[in-house]
Amino acid sequence: MSGDKIISGTVPASARLDKALADASELSRARVQALIAEGQIEINGALASSPSAKVKEGAQFRINIPAAIEAEARPQDIPLTVAFEDEHLIVVNKPAGMVVHPAAGNPDGTLVNALLHHCANNGGGGLSGIGGVARPGIVHRIDKDTSGLLVAAKSDAAHEGLAAQFAAHSVHRRYLAVCGGHPSPGEGTIDERLGRSDVNRKKMAVLEKNSSRGKHAITHYKVLQHLNDASLIECRLETGRTHQVRVHCASIGHALLGDQLYGKTPKPLKPLLSGLNFARQALHAAELGFLHPITSAELRFHADLPGDMQELIDELARLNR
Repeated sequence: MSGDKIISGTVPASARLDKALADASELSRARVQALIAEGQIEINGALASSPSAKVKEGAQFRINIPAAIEAEARPQDIPLTVAFEDEHLIVVNKPAGMVVHPAAGNPDGTLVNALLHHCANNGGGGLSGIGGVARPGIVHRIDKDTSGLLVAAKSDAAHEGLAAQFAAHSVHRRYLAVCGGHPSPGEGTIDERLGRSDVNRKKMAVLEKNSSRGKHAITHYKVLQHLNDASLIECRLETGRTHQVRVHCASIGHALLGDQLYGKTPKPLKPLLSGLNFARQALHAAELGFLHPITSAELRFHADLPGDMQELIDELARLNR
């Protein structure tokens, strides 16, 4: 089918079929198993039927991955905190726990669903179509469990202008975070290439500097306050890679508190985080600045820390006295 992705090659070593193909294709074993069940995999020209079948080294495989069908996002009446809005763009303060756009596992209840409703019911208009039917207006993203500022485009011209600034790394982005321990030195730059982890495909990882994989990433950090077994830090981003702050902080031994993917909560702080029911990465997009893509006016926005992070910081400071 048009748009389908084909992966072909030879099996690297004799093994169970699902394991051999997962090793050869970078797909998960669960995904391989599903594709076998859908009749999308051939071995030596014959349709594969059993994930547990033994396959020999050197066997030829062909995997057909059907093109994803993008579901059109629908408007939903979800409250938004709007920092700025005009006919060209909208800046919102996203709460932790909200996914930015619909995807597998999160078909609705996203920021896009909320924006579609808001823009249609507050002076008319809509969102840029450049992001497709599932991601209209989305120029950049922040993680589901990260709170803070995000800009979306209402027109294609605004979208293109904003995207160019993000690509040029000229957008001002300042994050506040709470990490475990006390980084030393208290101020510095983390310049580490980031790419998909070979061990866990849901994670990003620091790569060798001369690697052909991944992307260059730079984070400037500064300790703002020493807390009990933790620190409040600011992170200014030169680049905006997936999970950049989280991976970079973990790479210097100071993972963000509450980060279930990249770090462990320091043992002395486990009772505190549990008592506060704080189960997300302590990360907030506090400042966002850029040139208006249509008027060229300089815009800068600030979002105060959300209540859960402020409470965490206050308790850690109290214990530090």
